[in-house]
This record gives sequence, C-alpha cells and structure tokens, in this order.
Amino acid sequence: MSSYSIPGAVEESLTGEPPVVQECFPTYKHAETQVMKPYPKYKDSGVEWIGEVPEGWEMKRLRYHAKICNGHDHKKVWDENGKYPIIGTGGIFGRANDYLHPGPSVILGRKGTIDKPQFHENAFWSVDTAYYTDIFPNTNPKFFFYLCSTINFDLYKYGSAVPSMTQEVLNQIELTAPPLAEQTAIATYLDRKTAEIDKLIANKERLIELYEEEKTSVINQAVTKGLDPDAEMKDSGVEWLGEIPKHWEVKRLKHISQVRQGVTKGRNLSEKKTIELPYLRVANVQDGYLDLSKIKTISILEHEVDRFSLRIGDVLMNEGGDNDKLGRGTVWNGEIANCLHQNHVFSVRPFCSNSSQWIALWTRSATAKIFFFLHGKQTTNLASLSSSSIKELSIPISPKEEQTAILSYLDQKTAGFDTIISKFKKQINLFKEYRTALISEAVTGKIDVRDAG
Repeated sequence: MSSYSIPGAVEESLTGEPPVVQECFPTYKHAETQVMKPYPKYKDSGVEWIGEVPEGWEMKRLRYHAKICNGHDHKKVWDENGKYPIIGTGGIFGRANDYLHPGPSVILGRKGTIDKPQFHENAFWSVDTAYYTDIFPNTNPKFFFYLCSTINFDLYKYGSAVPSMTQEVLNQIELTAPPLAEQTAIATYLDRKTAEIDKLIANKERLIELYEEEKTSVINQAVTKGLDPDAEMKDSGVEWLGEIPKHWEVKRLKHISQVRQGVTKGRNLSEKKTIELPYLRVANVQDGYLDLSKIKTISILEHEVDRFSLRIGDVLMNEGGDNDKLGRGTVWNGEIANCLHQNHVFSVRPFCSNSSQWIALWTRSATAKIFFFLHGKQTTNLASLSSSSIKELSIPISPKEEQTAILSYLDQKTAGFDTIISKFKKQINLFKEYRTALISEAVTGKIDVRDAG
C-alpha cells in the first residue's frame, strides 16, 4: 500500500505575458507537501473496482445507506418568490412554495444528467427526473455524498439517447461503510480539501476570464481603430460603432457576403431517398475556433446536399444560445469532408474569398457583440438572431494591405493569449482530476485521514 501525496499548486509568473491586472490573484505557495499514510491493515472488499478496504470497515449496498425516493412535478409548487429551491439533475432552476424533503439529502439523476450527485443541506423540492434520498442515521450525509460521487454511473445506466437510472440498480451498488465516527472524519477532511481545490480552480477560471477580456479588447481596438494611433478618425455613421479611421469604409454584411441558413433537424423524410452526413451545431462553433470532439450526423435529401454544405472560407456564426454564444464565429477550413450546418448556425459566404478572416475576427470584437446583444431576441436564459438581423451587421473595412497587416498582428497577439489560456485550462483539469482521485482514495480507505485535522 503506497502513501498518497497531495501536490502543491503551481506558482504562476505573468511577467512578459499580455497585460492584465497581475495583482488580482496572489501566487499560491504551499510551504510543505502533506503525505497521507495508509491504514495499518487491509482486507479484500469483494468489489473489484474498490479493491482492499481497511480492517473494521464493512461493505453495504446503497439501499442500506439511504432510501431512494422519486421527485415530483414542480408545476403546482412553482413560485418565483418561493422559499425553497427546485432542483433538477442540472442543479437549482427555480423556486417553490413547498418542499419534498427537509434535508440534508443527496440528489441522484433518474433521466438526463445521471452522473452528477448533488448535496443539499436544507429543504428543497426535486423534480421527477431526479431522485432524492432519505439518508439513514448510520450514515453521515456528507460522507454519503462523497461515496455517490465515486460511482461509475456508465456501468449502470440504460438508454442511449437519454441516459437513465433505476432505483433497483442504484440500490444494489456496493459502497464502503466505515464506522460513523470515521465517516464524519472523512467528510470533514474532504469538505476542507475540496474547498481549497475549488478555490484554486475558481482563481484559474477568473484569470482565464481576464485574459479572454483582454484578448477581446485587443481584437476590438485593431478591427475598429487600426494599428496607427495617429490615424485621422471619422464618424462611422453607426452609433454603436463610433469612430473609425478616415480612410476606412463601413459596409453591411449583406453587401459583402451571402448569409446561408442551415438544415433543420427533425423533418419527416420517410420514404424519400436520403443520405447521412456530418453537420455542425451551435456547440461546435466556438469563439474563434471549432470544437469537433462531438460531431453528429443528420439525414438529408440528396438534392439538398449542395444547398446546406459548407465550403472552405465560409464564416460560421451562431444564431442563438446563451448570450456568450450569440453571433460568435470562426472560419471553416474544410476540417471534415461533406459537412453540413444546422439551422442554428449561419454560413456566411463572402463574395471576396480573402474577406473570411476579417469577418470572423469582427464577430469576436466587443463592438460586434454589442450589435448581437442589441438585435438578439432575448428569452429567460437564451437569445437568438434572425438572418435578417445578421445581414444588417455593419463591418468596418480597411484597405487590403492594411487589413493584411492587422490580421498578421492579431494572429501573433491572440496566439500569445491562447497559449496562456490553454495552460490555465490544463491546470484546471489537473486540479479536477486530483479532486476526484482524492475523494475516491479517502472514501475507499486508501488513505487514513482520521488525524488530518
């Protein structure tokens, strides 16, 4: 049985990196590395994925830790001024004037998001796509939460389109059952350590936000004012755009490109000759790049393929989603052969092929985002842009030689930002992996935290 080492956080140096308020977050220095020792003696748990557990620990099925209860429809208790939170598998999404359980309890997914247990200390209402639990007196509620966090739900789920879990399956899952005093000690230790890790993650995420804001500011300055600080300026004639260099023009998107709408999912194509092709969704189109990790396919009529196919040089722009997704775009460089785009992703096809990068950069500027916000149709959590609104987007156009210089400058500057942001994202992933491993090691007894304080 090997010891378990808790790594210190990596000290960051921002010297020489893009300008940002460096004093926002102190560097983290851990004066010493804490090494957690194993228990004196172990025995076989009888469960392959758990392995050995400390002597004196028991193994119990989940049903002996807690009773699983069904959530209920929330419509009758919905009250935006209600005292109690309404909880679904994705978290709190509303308020209620009544509650199902006084807490504490662990919420487990029944349909949809099934792999993210939630702990709630106080009274709540849970919806019918989630289970809540009555935790028995012989189980510490927070320890039970950490136990549930270690379950590999992929082994027990059913349904491919909508992952689901049954009470019967959940009840049979084998979990560790230390003496109650040890459960409490483990829960206390994990509360403290996970809070420290979460703070580190939050600080890194805030740094990413600052660098993203600075990157947007650099792009905005270059594509609206150019690189010459002494250039003579003029009123653009567009209120939200302000002044631009005197020798620049302003053109609407519809005058320099064709805005193409994508294929609609869910059409009735039965008994018609179709083919299956990959297509891009809003989730694939990020701010300045493509996320092609999860590409789906769609059935389409053969004669419609050309109409909805992407061409190299098309600028992809999102019709809707969260406000931060609205309008954001990037250039399609033919990453996937015979690829289509859905109706929530516009394909902007410039009349002049070398305008693609300029248009895509403009969609990432703070000024363009103002336009998207002003013209987007807002709902409670989402927003959307119509094709007619997109076509009216005003774009400042510089002479080609100057445009080339600006694009080259921004390639270099944004690459620097992206390198730093990527580094922070990798560190966040490492912290999250460590957090998961720490919880697993503690609740299965691989490390002894009883005297950790």
